[in-house]
Amino acid sequence: MRQIFISLGILAGMAACSAEDQAATPRVWTTLDGEAPLVIAHRGASGDRPEHTIEGYTLAIEQGADVIEPDLVMTSDGVLVVRHDHYLSTTTDIADHPEFADRQRVQGGRNDWWVEDFTLAEIRTLRARQPWPERDQTHNDRYLIPTFEEVLDLAHSHGVRTEPEIKAPGHFVTIGLDPLPELVRILRARGLDTADAPTAIQCFEPDFLARLNGEIETPLLMLVFPMIELDPDADPLTPTVALTDAATFADGVGPAKSLVMSADGTDTGFVAEAHALGLSVHPWTFRDDVPVADGVNIESELRRAFEIGVDGVFTDFPATAIGVRADMAGE
Repeated sequence: MRQIFISLGILAGMAACSAEDQAATPRVWTTLDGEAPLVIAHRGASGDRPEHTIEGYTLAIEQGADVIEPDLVMTSDGVLVVRHDHYLSTTTDIADHPEFADRQRVQGGRNDWWVEDFTLAEIRTLRARQPWPERDQTHNDRYLIPTFEEVLDLAHSHGVRTEPEIKAPGHFVTIGLDPLPELVRILRARGLDTADAPTAIQCFEPDFLARLNGEIETPLLMLVFPMIELDPDADPLTPTVALTDAATFADGVGPAKSLVMSADGTDTGFVAEAHALGLSVHPWTFRDDVPVADGVNIESELRRAFEIGVDGVFTDFPATAIGVRADMAGE
């Protein structure tokens, strides 16, 4: 009988340990490095504040974002400033500045004001606006247009990463404003030109990233969208740059989310293919106010992306992605 009691006691202890171990076991993420996926504040907390402002980035950091994402364009005097587009009418109050009325001109079929026609001092007289009419407009005309270096200062002071995107570098090269030397100068001056730097440089133009790859060791992220956007006859799951080609110069890819999963959440296999090539995957863009499909809410969409194994998500509403990730981590 004593032997039976001992055995039962051992079994009970094993069961208790098993329960404790199970409760303490962290979630196993299927990301490339096995770590929790990053929440990347797309243009800052751009769902709640005018995009690409210090105030918008700060809110994103307060909400828990791991990474802030500044888009970079260049002024006429060679300064990298933060705007998504190199035209200014949609995200600034430039139309209300009569002193700049004669700067409006047509380029590429669009009549607008262009950042490359203004000095940094002139850009500093503008204020940012929320370009989405259905979003909060109460913060319009209050915030400055920051420089890239100011965003890096903010990120460093809060200990978060950055993923700057170089916008239309080919265009800027053709007008004598190649952004590469200034970008490299800034990264080197701050020790961000190494493979373990807390930043990654993104671009839609592979030639630019290939050039950059020859200058610095900073991680590079090739942005891709479905080829069907250029060719109506293309397979909708074909990216504009083949993953095998991207792997020759980049460390990761930033695909449109439709390349990663369908509207109903079906895994396309893109993430697994990229991971097999050693590429991280940061899809764009997850938005609380733009449903991916009828009956699919943003929480379900983010959860599915995390289940598939993405390494990070670009989102206009970082707090939502942080919440979904935290819920999943606790399961």
